[in-house]
Amino acid sequence: MKPLEKLSFFEKIKRTFIGEARNPIDQATMHNISLVAFFAWVGLGADGLSSSCYGPEEIFLALGSHHYLGLIVALASAATIIIISASYSQIIELFPNGGGAYFVASKLLSPKIGMIAGSALLIDYILTITISVASGADAFFSFLPPNFIIFKLGFAVLILLVLIILNLRGVKESVAILMPIFLTFVVTHALVIIYALTTHLSNFSQVVSSTRSDIGSSVSELGIFGVLFLLMRAYSMGAGTYTGIEAVSNGLPILREPRVKTGKATMRYMYISLSAIVLGLMFAYTLYRVEPQFGKTLNAVLFEKVTTGFGLPGVVFVLLALISEAAILFVAAQTGFLDGPRVIANMAADRWVPKRFALLSDRLVTMNGVLILGVASTLVLVLTRGSVRFLVVLYSINVFITFCLSQAGMVRHWWEEKSNGGQWLSKIMINGIGLMLTTFILVMMIVMKFDEGGWITLAITGTLIVFMIIVKRIYVMTDKQVRQLDSIVNLVESTQLIPQITPCSDTVCKYDPNDRTAVILVKDFTGVGIKTIFSIFRSFGNTFKNFIFVQVGLIDAGAFSSHEDMEKVKNKVEKEVHRYIDLMKKYGYHAEGFGLFGTDTVEEISNVSAQILKRYPNATFFGGQIVFPNNAFVSKILHNYTLFSMQERLYKDGVPLFILPIELTAQVRD
Repeated sequence: MKPLEKLSFFEKIKRTFIGEARNPIDQATMHNISLVAFFAWVGLGADGLSSSCYGPEEIFLALGSHHYLGLIVALASAATIIIISASYSQIIELFPNGGGAYFVASKLLSPKIGMIAGSALLIDYILTITISVASGADAFFSFLPPNFIIFKLGFAVLILLVLIILNLRGVKESVAILMPIFLTFVVTHALVIIYALTTHLSNFSQVVSSTRSDIGSSVSELGIFGVLFLLMRAYSMGAGTYTGIEAVSNGLPILREPRVKTGKATMRYMYISLSAIVLGLMFAYTLYRVEPQFGKTLNAVLFEKVTTGFGLPGVVFVLLALISEAAILFVAAQTGFLDGPRVIANMAADRWVPKRFALLSDRLVTMNGVLILGVASTLVLVLTRGSVRFLVVLYSINVFITFCLSQAGMVRHWWEEKSNGGQWLSKIMINGIGLMLTTFILVMMIVMKFDEGGWITLAITGTLIVFMIIVKRIYVMTDKQVRQLDSIVNLVESTQLIPQITPCSDTVCKYDPNDRTAVILVKDFTGVGIKTIFSIFRSFGNTFKNFIFVQVGLIDAGAFSSHEDMEKVKNKVEKEVHRYIDLMKKYGYHAEGFGLFGTDTVEEISNVSAQILKRYPNATFFGGQIVFPNNAFVSKILHNYTLFSMQERLYKDGVPLFILPIELTAQVRD
């Protein structure tokens, strides 16, 4: 790590706000940034819990004057939360390294269906961030004078920028900072619900009687089918209540080992707290006969009614509860920032999105994913003017697309496992019920919300799917050409010497570190690296007597998921470097290799270059860059031109780096 006095101005700013770099190789690093169940409940459960700020309200308002019907919908909603959570607990068991909709659908249905689920999930996370920040701003400004409303959108954008910076610093830092807010929300809302229920215990029989009477009058007014339609509409309008449940299965890679146990514990915290608050608020709305008021949420109206007669302490309590409600919605945006970049990284590894989105920053976060989600959320926030009612319409549809595909994949899995015995029947029933529920809610939302803006969500998701199909096809075509180039690998490793490499002499060259030395930057033993060696001999003959091969094992989001995966990266790098060393020794040259590991190839190469030049003062650096056949704009998006960044960095250090073009169409004879 560079000392502070040697940092550039930009690097100093970055270190101040984002923090110092972390060592991904150190096993303690992963332990220190992973989350125990309680912290995971804060970081991943806030999205689900915060939906109680608007989910129950949407249900209650959809029922109109038929308030007591809300108790039926509340019970159905709580049951739905438990069923969906139980089905996702099974996903956690089956996918201990992370089992969100993308993984489940890809593995259990097909890669293309997984891509559709991933696309829906990405739009969902963008809207999770947007609606959470917008709702939080609404709650915050609901207890300010009306003339302050003109600052609401700017305030929401500012909060979003703060969250981006927090998440660029890392997962645990962002969760630790936001934990007091989360706990204040839970405590204040729990106190309101407990007070509301205990003060009405003596009137329980009257509540039952009023519910029965409301059902009877509703049937007389609307008919049995009208009441059923009203209940189903209210039930579907509360779909936002379930949107954070998948977050735990998506976020398993950031949980403390043993991950399955931690994940299931986190899921229990989530569904118990969420179902309790949803049920409690719906009962409290009914018991206190809450009516909507202009400029206030139903929760704000409820809190004021509950604390009537408490004087100043009551006012302070309401203020604290409403501030925590606003803040928990900001915390809920964490779900998008925690899980969204990870989904993008997984899709990048499978070539559905540009590969750069799998890279980690020196703080061990997927910085590109955080930034793209942050920018997209800011854009949506500004375009919709922070309208929560409109964002709710856009939000819920994609959530249930991912739910349905996940449950369908699990149902198929348990059906195929029935021949193996075990408890497949009980498991398929849980996921089967989850599939039916989520499919019903999805269809209801599409039908009821299509003209209200639901079509926009479907159009945006469809556009993203088309983009991913195009990206995948370009990568597939490029990979075919690269494989043709790799056909020379077996040839150069054969016992026969080839004319493209001039032998040093009949015997091994005498080792002299002062001789001309070629330092070749490689990435695995591939046709690109071999063609780079060919180009050096074609241009310089046998001028170079020493050959040094340097490869960086890039620790991306996939490799950082476990210590075992990082060990695989290290072993692979060492094996590939030694293949180059053995090749050049076969031609009589002195050869060495450096296997480096880190999150930034440029930084690692820059650090080792001084060490190499000290030992080999006449060293010259080379790297081979594929000339991609597609246009420059597309190439810059899909491919990482790391060598050019490296050339600029080494140039500042006074080290020349020659980039040799490698044509994909070039044949061995070249």
